[in-house]
Amino acid sequence: MLQSLASGSCLRVVQNNRSTCYFLFLVLGYTLYLVFGAVIFSSVELPYEDLLRQELQAIKRQFLQENECISEERLDAFLEKALEASNYGVSVLNNSLVNWNWDFTSALFFASTVLSTTGYGHTVPLSDGGKAFCIIYSLIGIPFTLLFLTAVVQRIMVFSTRRPVEYIHRRWGLTKSLVGVVHAAVLAFVTASLFFLIPAVVFTFLEDEWNFLESFYFCFISLSTIGLGDYVPGEGSNQRFRHLYKVAITVYLLLGLVAMLVVLESFCELQQLKQLRKVFYLKKEQPEDRVNILEHDHLSFSSVSEQAATLREGTTEPYIKGQVLGTPVGDGPVIN
Repeated sequence: MLQSLASGSCLRVVQNNRSTCYFLFLVLGYTLYLVFGAVIFSSVELPYEDLLRQELQAIKRQFLQENECISEERLDAFLEKALEASNYGVSVLNNSLVNWNWDFTSALFFASTVLSTTGYGHTVPLSDGGKAFCIIYSLIGIPFTLLFLTAVVQRIMVFSTRRPVEYIHRRWGLTKSLVGVVHAAVLAFVTASLFFLIPAVVFTFLEDEWNFLESFYFCFISLSTIGLGDYVPGEGSNQRFRHLYKVAITVYLLLGLVAMLVVLESFCELQQLKQLRKVFYLKKEQPEDRVNILEHDHLSFSSVSEQAATLREGTTEPYIKGQVLGTPVGDGPVIN
């Protein structure tokens, strides 16, 4: 008996807090997904890191054996300085002297990666003034970019999603949910072709050291604003028309980011995803003042209704000259 009561009370608690339970399951699932990614990345990449460390140590020992006049401390100091400069986008190699990181086109590319929060990290401000300006520029520019992208995506959505879905719904009589799913899938395929597959093929030909997988990897990492910075186009020493190439990449990244947002917004407008989001969201509670207003309106409406009913009951008797028969008026006599 007690067990049945306890189980029934627990069931009621779960039903009354269903959204919270779903949210806790969502947090647990996301945490497990993070752990799963960490396990896979570690198991796949750790052997390559160990192999690279062994190769570097072997090359370093061989260099010290062939050049006994150079001590290991001096070599370490040189390598430390070279790596520090490389982290700032400056290389000690001779083939990197032809490319500058802060000419106009490179600075334009850097500004676009900062405002879009892609941030490859291959080029960073060197001076204190540049660091300070980057903070102020990002503080203003990132919200400005969000406002700009929101306005652009909102206008594009009217012509790319809402009107086509509405037209097909009216023209062929299909349900909006079905039309929305098919349209979002087609839009995603077209976007993937125009901004992932075709650019990956182009980058494969323009970048000598990139294969198709690396080119596709760059497109995805860039347009998803992850921006790892391990692959950056236009940095080769023999790159032809480098300035025009940098400008074209900047335009491609901005257009691709807009296209990605349009696709995401199209999927977010699907009824199926809206229902899924409602499972994890808290229900909107009406403000107390609004509830009081509604109750007051309800009471007022009830009072008015009662008064109207009373008047209707009182008007069942015939009127003569604006007076009701059988009703005493003032001090005058009653009319029979």
